[in-house]
This record gives sequence, structure tokens and C-alpha cells, in this order.
Amino acid sequence: MLKDEISIPSILKIESGVTAHIGDYLSNAGITQVTILFGNGLTAMFGDTVFDSFERAGVKVLHHQEMDTVDFKDITDLAFELPNKTQAVIGMGGGKVIDAAKYIGYILRIPFISVPTSSSSDGFSSSSASLIVNGHRKSLPAKMAYGILVDTDVIKSAPVRFLYSGVGDMVAKISSTYDWQHEEDMGYDEVNDFAFMIAKKAANSFVRTPFESINEDLFLKELLDSLAMSGIANEIAGSSAPTSGSEHLISHALDQLLEHPQLHGIQVGIATYIMCRICDHRWKRIDTVFTKTGFWDYCATLDLKVKDFSDAIDMAPSVKPHRHTYLHEEKYRELAKALLTSDERLIAILH
Repeated sequence: MLKDEISIPSILKIESGVTAHIGDYLSNAGITQVTILFGNGLTAMFGDTVFDSFERAGVKVLHHQEMDTVDFKDITDLAFELPNKTQAVIGMGGGKVIDAAKYIGYILRIPFISVPTSSSSDGFSSSSASLIVNGHRKSLPAKMAYGILVDTDVIKSAPVRFLYSGVGDMVAKISSTYDWQHEEDMGYDEVNDFAFMIAKKAANSFVRTPFESINEDLFLKELLDSLAMSGIANEIAGSSAPTSGSEHLISHALDQLLEHPQLHGIQVGIATYIMCRICDHRWKRIDTVFTKTGFWDYCATLDLKVKDFSDAIDMAPSVKPHRHTYLHEEKYRELAKALLTSDERLIAILH
């Protein structure tokens, strides 16, 4: 898809102590009247710090509330109830509130400020929102963030499972770019070379980062920078193709099949290993990252079943029938299913 213009964040801060200076970043950008949506329970955790920063910077909060829904009707109803003078909508929290604020910014045509409190996926930087429409989850076009403000101290304080999820979602760019190139080779799509380069460089930068602990500032900064770059790659491409391939289709299928799916990045990470293993593409690098970060060890504590992944692999092509990933070919689906019970890593985590 050829885009006439490409949006990129005008404000980008990923460092320690960001939360206490959110007001300054907005005021410096000429934003002085805002609505802020918090994730469930986060007003008590971060509200005082955020509101103090607003007061010091002369930023007026016209409306604030907690948001724990991604229902399309709830979000659109709220959008048209917001004060008319709202210059920007801020989403602070996890995926739900980020998607809600993002979509409100999109339909009201005002800036959206992304303030994620975990590193679970690249959703904080993407221009699409995963909402519930008529009882079904849909990915809808939304607003590329005008500002991305990430406090690495806050990220460290989140449960470690969110960090593992971010690792899985970031490593997924290795398989998604490989899938996208396959689609072009098969005549089903045309790769945008610039978007492809950004997605690939983001993944490479992350997986080559030296670290001793996943709580190190350098590791977190590389993870978050790379996740932010992934969202921009999608914006350039005009689709999610650079960062979402067969591994995401498996995860989306699991979301539909399971009553209680795992975190998106956990499912995507495992699926990435599966796809890269059967395509013999950089799977050793992925295994090294998953081993050293503790991703595999965490997965072993979950109730993951061979049958669920097998069913998801079969279902994957129907999730996005217009795509042509490796999983859209029966040969690769059969190889992926066979790997579930033959690969040592997968045997250790799947039951």
C-alpha cells in the first residue's frame, strides 16, 4: 500500500523517570488541555505523580478515568462525551487502555499520547487497535502516537511475565519479515523495502544486545526502542505485514480457541520459534535469546498443550485468508505440527 504521508511520533522519551515529567513534555509541545485514561488500578499507583507533573507544567486535566474495556461501543460512547477543548488523549497502562485511547484519538482527530506501563508488545507504538466489535476481536485502523513516553523504572516494576511477552513479540519480527519476503516471492504482496529494513534492524538490534539480566537498563531500552521501531515499520508499510506473519496467525487462532489464552507475546514467541525452526531461519539465535532471558523457563510454568498449538496451526490460514505466509501452505503446517512433539524445546514446555 502506498501512503501519501507517514506519521511518526513527535515526542519520544524512553528512559528512567519519565512519569514525573509528562506534563513538561506535553507543555513543550503546546498541549495544555488533556484527557487521560488509566489502566485498571493505575490511578492509585501513578496518579499523584502524573497530576503533579501536569500542575507544575500548566497542563489542565479536563477528564480522567480508569478504563478496563476494549468494547467498540464503550470506547466510541466515551469519545463523544469528552470535553470539546481536549487537545490530546493520553493512555497510561497496558494494551487495553492504550488501544482505547488510540482509537479515541483516531475518531476525534486529536493527538494520542502513549504511556505504556509494561513492555508486553509493540501495541504502544502501532497505528492499529484491537477492539471487541459485536462480540468479536477486530484489528481496526487507529492513531499513530503523537507521543510515546516510557518510564523504564515503571517497566521494571511490572510483573516479569509482561517482560517475557515483550521479548516474544520482539523476536517475532525475525519470522514476520521472512514471511513477508516469502509473500513477495510467491507473488502475493510487494515488500516495502524501507519498512522491511526498519523491522529487521529493530529485531537485529535487540537480539544482539549484550546483557546479564533482563532488568538492566540497556536491555530494557533496547527492547522498548525496538518495539517502538516496529510500530513505525507498520505505519510506513500501511499494514502489519512487517511485524506480523505466520507466528501471529497462530497466536490469533489460540485467542479464538482458548477460553484463557496466554499473553500475546508469549504465544507469538513460541510460534516464532516453531516457524523459524521448520524454515531453518535463525532459530538458533532465537533459542539463545529465549534461554538467556528465561523465556523458556517461564513458558514451562504454563499449562501449554500440544493439541491447542496443533489446532491453532491448522486454523491459522483462515485468520487472514488474504495473506500468504508459510502457514498458508499445507507442507509447512504439517512440518509445524510434527515439530510440536519432536523438538526438545517444545517437548519441555508443551503437554
